[in-house]
Amino acid sequence: MLIDLFLTFFMVGLVSFGGGYAMIPLIQEEVLNRHQWMDAVQLADIVAVAGMSPGPIATNIAVAVGYHQAGPIGAVVASTAMILPSLALILAAGKLIMRYRDNQLVKSSFFGLRPTVAGMIVYAAIVFAQNSGITMDFGWQTWSQIAIFSGSLFALIYLHKHPFSVVLLSGLVGIAVYG
Repeated sequence: MLIDLFLTFFMVGLVSFGGGYAMIPLIQEEVLNRHQWMDAVQLADIVAVAGMSPGPIATNIAVAVGYHQAGPIGAVVASTAMILPSLALILAAGKLIMRYRDNQLVKSSFFGLRPTVAGMIVYAAIVFAQNSGITMDFGWQTWSQIAIFSGSLFALIYLHKHPFSVVLLSGLVGIAVYG
């Protein structure tokens, strides 16, 4: 089990790019489909808690999945595996990018990567919404969740509210509406 955890999260950390949210589709594929370590609702709950917790979301997910599978040692193994590739690659890439940052090919590659990463984040959000039951039917709960999402997005983009205050207020709205 520990070897599977290490290899899975090492691979996720090695081949994923674009930040933690962009890693979620690959983590979902590995945890839900390949290894079947938990069901979609459990993983959606972990993603939600990991997103609200301090630190990188992908590492937080690795800790939670590792803990779920093998207790505290599983959490350590999964998080270490997730971090190792990034540490090694960022040290090497940082050195190369600093050396070639003015190269037109390097600049152009980033223009190609940005929309891909944005697409992966949107995909993760859609899958997360589907697994959370948000998009399955359009009853009052779905519409209220769309309203909370829209209000949160508005507060972040147009009112320039701090993300912590938006999360806190959204939680309070959830308690008021669903409690």
